[in-house]
Amino acid sequence: MQEKCIPLHRLPIGCTGRVKELRAKDDTRRRMLDLGLISDTVVKALCQSPSGDPTAYQIRGAVIALRSEEAANIMVEIF
Repeated sequence: MQEKCIPLHRLPIGCTGRVKELRAKDDTRRRMLDLGLISDTVVKALCQSPSGDPTAYQIRGAVIALRSEEAANIMVEIF
């Protein structure tokens, strides 16, 4: 079976995904790694702000808000 990876910002609210690739560079990449976004980390999209950006995600037991431009660099597999 082939994995279907999508950018994190396209993960539907209420759905869960598993991190497969981190495409961010430099300081942004370091920040994402510090937040625990490493390979096979489970991420759940919780809710969006009224304007639609940022979106709140549950990552390793913490709720973290990420802007679409940041979340676009995180590839996840929906499960």
